[in-house]
Amino acid sequence: MKELPPFEIAKTRLSPLEKIGQFFMPAAFINDTEEEIQTLETLIRDHGIGGICFFHSRASAATNFEGKKEVIRNEESFETLKSLIKRYQSASKYPLFIAIDAEWGLAMRIENTPQYPYAITLGAFTGKEELIYEVGKNIAQDCLAAGIHWNLSPVVDINNNPNNPVIGYRSFGDNREQVTKKALAYIKGTESLGVLTSIKHFPGHGDTSVDSHLGIPVIDKSKKELLENELYPFQKIISEGIDAVMVGHLSVPALANGTETPASISREICTDLLRGEMNFKGVVISDALNMHAVSKIHPVPGELEWLAFHAGNDILCFAEHVREGIETIAKNSTLNQLEETFERVWKLKEKAMGNPYHHKFTELSKSAALNRKIAEESITLYHGNEATINTFSKKNFCTFTLKQPKGNPSQEDILSFLEEAKQETKQEKNILLLVTPPKVKPANHFGFHQEEIDFINSMLEEKNVVLYHFGNPYSLKLFSAKKSLATVLVYQDFKEFQDVATEHFLGKIKAHGKLPVSLK
Repeated sequence: MKELPPFEIAKTRLSPLEKIGQFFMPAAFINDTEEEIQTLETLIRDHGIGGICFFHSRASAATNFEGKKEVIRNEESFETLKSLIKRYQSASKYPLFIAIDAEWGLAMRIENTPQYPYAITLGAFTGKEELIYEVGKNIAQDCLAAGIHWNLSPVVDINNNPNNPVIGYRSFGDNREQVTKKALAYIKGTESLGVLTSIKHFPGHGDTSVDSHLGIPVIDKSKKELLENELYPFQKIISEGIDAVMVGHLSVPALANGTETPASISREICTDLLRGEMNFKGVVISDALNMHAVSKIHPVPGELEWLAFHAGNDILCFAEHVREGIETIAKNSTLNQLEETFERVWKLKEKAMGNPYHHKFTELSKSAALNRKIAEESITLYHGNEATINTFSKKNFCTFTLKQPKGNPSQEDILSFLEEAKQETKQEKNILLLVTPPKVKPANHFGFHQEEIDFINSMLEEKNVVLYHFGNPYSLKLFSAKKSLATVLVYQDFKEFQDVATEHFLGKIKAHGKLPVSLK
């Protein structure tokens, strides 16, 4: 990889437009066509781009969040990623930042790579922060094995809105102290191998009921309320030291002089609050600028990029209009504004490129043992007691598993399956019910068909049921879980979590976890 010149030399070597190019981080897609790859190479070569952020494919990118286009599975994604990183680095005059969202591991974007538990699972145990440290460290190892410098994680939003369509399982919970502690453990684990982090989504995306990929969430709280809750983890972590803060596309009038200007393009929020009042000295990065919360209201090429930069963002993530953005920023910015931003970006790049762990990891991490420990700590008795489960396990019972087959089963398939299930369970009194939500996000009842919900609720009403739930606990709101003999939250459907659930049912281990959010 090309050498990165020290800051003082870079200041004189880079042209004004090349410096502005360093502020841009367009999207790169692992499953692009050769033509699309060459287009990005040209963009990097011609405009001095500072970095790229990897996504799986254009169909899986932010604005396709609810799966409107088919996402094609690519078993060779990891090898393709490594190859593309080398190729894009070769096209660049100076080393590129390589970033990715890997909140629960590279598996968030890349097939056949280690997956670690969601933040909500890590939020289900108290203490044992060393396990979360190890998660951060293992994910950092996987980033390094790919050639990635920057994991745009963790989420430090306090998820205090059960109807949140986009944060939910990505948050450590609804308690500000727990969110802060767990985020710091994750950050320190990541930093232990020199991989950069970024806390998000400033000033706090937890109490929203709109997905900012698709629209503008508005948080109508007083500044005092925000300082006591939403802003609390950000301030604590900033005080401890953090590489970057990602600003979200959400309107918070109390922080923006009463206007509904999205935080990502609000100078009052990015500069006056974050840099001024909260004393953040690091790099500010925008959330993806293709997201509809901002892209639809600023469609003129270059306008959104300028507004985000002028607000105080140093790095413009998923900028779609690079050439026009560079031109508009060059035209409108002061020299002082440009130099201050360039200094922050280049200093962080020096830190990333100087990481002594680069090239020391070529193998992906091993997730099984760590996931097993987390499963043991997180399993949660939500309703009932373990004595009831122990008594039930010694009776004659029927095991019924509700887990949709892979793909998109039709309504007809679901109805046929449920009709068979009704006949099979008709004469049964005692049922061990294993439920895995089809989706982790809440849209469309977490992927459940209404007939499935009705069937489970009738079973809970009419039978003696012990329920084990393997997924986002918010989906439990669809069911009358309190009518079960006992309900146990397992959070994930990995093999390690299934094994722990089996051992719990057999009375070999106790449930120590605690639900980290309210289901009310």
